[in-house]
Amino acid sequence: MVVAVARVHFRLEADSLKGKRKVVKSVVQRVRNRYNVAVSEVGLHDLWQSAEIGICAVGNSEPVLSGIMERIITFVEQDALCDIVDSSLEIIHMGK
Repeated sequence: MVVAVARVHFRLEADSLKGKRKVVKSVVQRVRNRYNVAVSEVGLHDLWQSAEIGICAVGNSEPVLSGIMERIITFVEQDALCDIVDSSLEIIHMGK
């Protein structure tokens, strides 16, 4: 079993926590619907112009999962609602 975990930190144009919540929920829902992965806001909850989401996928092939995660990061990056500041990807191989 292979687990791919990504963390994406992005900046957004919001003028309140309510505005941030709307953008983050939109990004999370679109990623979840399009790629069928687990997605959640995982950090920077108190800052209204920055957000951090975590993305997780499980499979049996590292190249496939790496490709999916790279496509997800590109998808979020091309989103007009936010700009990616930083992202990281970790692949974990689980033994039997």
